[in-house]
Amino acid sequence: MFAIDQLILLAAILILFGIVSSKLSARLGLPVLVLFLLTGMLAGESGIGGIKFDNPNAAHALGTLALAMILFDGGLQTPIASIKLVWKPASVLATLGVLVTAAITGLAAAYILDLPMLQGLLLGAIVGSTDAAAVFSLLRNAGIHINRRLKSTLEIESASNDPMAIFLTVGLLEILVNDMAVGAGLLQLFVMQMGIGAVVGLAVGWLSVQVINRIHLVAAGLYPVMVTACGLLAFGIAANLGGSGFLAIFIAGVIVGNSRFVFQRSTFLFHDGMAWLSQITMFVVLGLLVNPLSLLEVWLEGLMIALVLVFVARPAVVAPVLKAFGFNSREIALVSWVGLRGSVPIILAIFPLIFGLPEAPLIFNVVFFVVLISATVQGSTLPWAARKLGLTDKPPAQPAATLEITALGDVDAEIVEYTLGENPRAAGRLLSRMALPDSTVVAMITRASDVIPPRGSTRLYAGDHLFVVLRPDIRPFVDCVFSQALEVSRSELPSGKLRLKGSTRIDDVLGSYGIYLGEEGGLTLDQMIKRELADREPSVGSELMIEGIRIQVSNMLGHRISTVSLIPAA
Repeated sequence: MFAIDQLILLAAILILFGIVSSKLSARLGLPVLVLFLLTGMLAGESGIGGIKFDNPNAAHALGTLALAMILFDGGLQTPIASIKLVWKPASVLATLGVLVTAAITGLAAAYILDLPMLQGLLLGAIVGSTDAAAVFSLLRNAGIHINRRLKSTLEIESASNDPMAIFLTVGLLEILVNDMAVGAGLLQLFVMQMGIGAVVGLAVGWLSVQVINRIHLVAAGLYPVMVTACGLLAFGIAANLGGSGFLAIFIAGVIVGNSRFVFQRSTFLFHDGMAWLSQITMFVVLGLLVNPLSLLEVWLEGLMIALVLVFVARPAVVAPVLKAFGFNSREIALVSWVGLRGSVPIILAIFPLIFGLPEAPLIFNVVFFVVLISATVQGSTLPWAARKLGLTDKPPAQPAATLEITALGDVDAEIVEYTLGENPRAAGRLLSRMALPDSTVVAMITRASDVIPPRGSTRLYAGDHLFVVLRPDIRPFVDCVFSQALEVSRSELPSGKLRLKGSTRIDDVLGSYGIYLGEEGGLTLDQMIKRELADREPSVGSELMIEGIRIQVSNMLGHRISTVSLIPAA
């Protein structure tokens, strides 16, 4: 038997065990990263698996590749709208916030561990970034929802603060090991890391979309692989030019993810699976690298540093920044508590081992302990904290189930399957009363083994499968129409322009989107607009305002209003 045969078997067992352990996350109230780390620790030399692994270079290589894939998937899943909404507070937290957090924690670490100042600051830099992805995974499993602004702030901060922590760690190691100049040298390193990373990410992201949409590959399965290669290309170019590969691959992911390209949905599903595989592999390997017995030697010091990080450094950064951007005290308290540490600090803790720093083993063990404490305590108490602070919202309107079958090349359309759950709002209603956006077509309805021709008189029932042809930009509105939520409120209305047929009744608009346009529910949009514009004939571009909704005539056929646009007031 070859060694690789045993390695494949071992890898498969550890990955499967990691996947199974993720099922326990919601029941135990722990982030999955903790369970993956524990899996590696149990399989290690001091655990029941007895696997001996003591190769920091291999762990760093695997961790870097895995983290790059995780950040790329995070970029693909990050809407530009979320970035525009909170880029100011999130960017300040991701840069200045990491710097101040590292300074406060580093000074405390230097005192607690009796380390030289620069080595203490190095430890502070290593634990400077957050991992909110694990937090929101836990929130979703616990059925907790918070407002969009707060959620976006945490997600954008966590996705963008890793490059700053990496820069501080590499910079301090260069000062400690290679005697780099503190002033000009550190500033030059910062400009190169952030500047080159951003430029390469933007350039490669834009070029990737152009190439993917123009090339015709022999197999559809190659498109997700090509997108992966483009992301890794951004990382490699930036890193080899002296920039931040992590920033480049994240920005490239954002550019690609917010563009239209062929086989988009299947690409997203592929990278979601790759991100999960990367997380499991990375945390299991990092768990194998640590000796659990060595953590017992630093538990008191690690606990003290964790307390400073959680109760002093994080709140000291978050409070003034978010206060300046109009967040209330309850929101500030929750963001302060969501300082969950994850994969990046452990990977960065390997850097001192590679650089040969004398205190590297101590720093690694302390960082590992701090991450375990942060993830376990903050992660398990986060749902409780969100409820106690009164920041939980009703679940947003979501479809019972959606499955994109395909994206049709250059055609700006998708075929989406909606399955009506047990109690959807659509159950019992006629298809003609669903107030679907203009240009949306229900192509087929299946009920059990029967195919139902979609007509206006067709009545929908729980369990029906509807195959809908729609444009990607209006999908949030169609999701709202076929959602499982029994009621829909105006606050859950997706942003953007909603185009409806002029023959749509205003009570159907209320039932489908929560938009109230008047008491006369039997009126159509055409009739309502003509009544409101009694003093003049409607024409294309005519507008009126009702209940905070700007109503605009988009198209007319003779004297009949054929298409109406509804635009929520800003």
